Amino acid sequence: MSQKVSTIGVLTSGGDAPGMNAAIRSVVRTAIVRGIKVMGIRKGYNGLLAGDVFEMDTRSVSDIIQRGGTILQTARCLEFVKPEGQKRGADMCRVFGIDGLVVIGGDGSFQGAEKLANLGINTIGVPGTIDLDIACTEYTIGFDTAVNTAMDAINKIRDTSTSHQRCSIVEVMGRNAGYIALWCAINSGAEMVLLPEMPKPSDEEIVKNIIENKQKGKKHFLIVVAEGVGGSDDLAKTIERMTGIETRATILGHLQRGGSPTAVDRMHASMMGAKAVDLLCEGKAKRVVAYAKGEYVDYDINEALKMTKQLDPYMYSLTDILC
Repeated sequence: MSQKVSTIGVLTSGGDAPGMNAAIRSVVRTAIVRGIKVMGIRKGYNGLLAGDVFEMDTRSVSDIIQRGGTILQTARCLEFVKPEGQKRGADMCRVFGIDGLVVIGGDGSFQGAEKLANLGINTIGVPGTIDLDIACTEYTIGFDTAVNTAMDAINKIRDTSTSHQRCSIVEVMGRNAGYIALWCAINSGAEMVLLPEMPKPSDEEIVKNIIENKQKGKKHFLIVVAEGVGGSDDLAKTIERMTGIETRATILGHLQRGGSPTAVDRMHASMMGAKAVDLLCEGKAKRVVAYAKGEYVDYDINEALKMTKQLDPYMYSLTDILC
């Protein structure tokens, strides 16, 4: 990027995540301090195609850092998957004078950003997803809040499960990634955790685990199931039929996406938002902001999208001890 950035657009795309508002706030305030105009884009790429764009100032982002969700709203945009939709998006950026775009979202959002970059729009991606499934970064905005929300629910479920000597199955979000489930299982003292990255035990193996724990004096049982595994209702029926133990399944669902972001999420979001603006000011584009080894770094967006991510094998190995 040869010329100085004069106008930055910012949008949130894909699933919402706690901390997105903190990232928006950081982008707006950092850009304005650097003398750059900021245009907010509502409803993600849908809003860009529809021209739902407005100028933002410091008052636009006052009193939002503690709020969950995203004040810019978000949506999935099938039209943007097609080349003609992507070209129209780039044209709309030019209509509003946007010469730098910050996209806050997950892998799908970054794929859209990459297409805009290929069409000459300078883009920077900021990782915002509760799933922690973006390979180039050790942290994604929203993960800590989602885990703490799920943990709070699991603690309450454990109270009633203990009172009734039940088996409780709690299904948490994460799409095809098991990070939320793994963290919740270890930190709640669950008896088992089922993850999409690992072979699923048979019904007989699960029941054997429950019976062995019962023989050791356990009065209640907790199994954490990742969304990518699913089948919690059927598993509950199978366990109750095979053991005679009253079993309940609870699917936590979208409550994990809501709520006031934790300090961890607010800090990462604030730092990543500012880093995105700094990259544009430095003449960089087509980058993804990431957190690695205690530092905020950036990667080429194409390189970032090709990376793969695996569960920490040591952390998973501890489930045999701690779960």
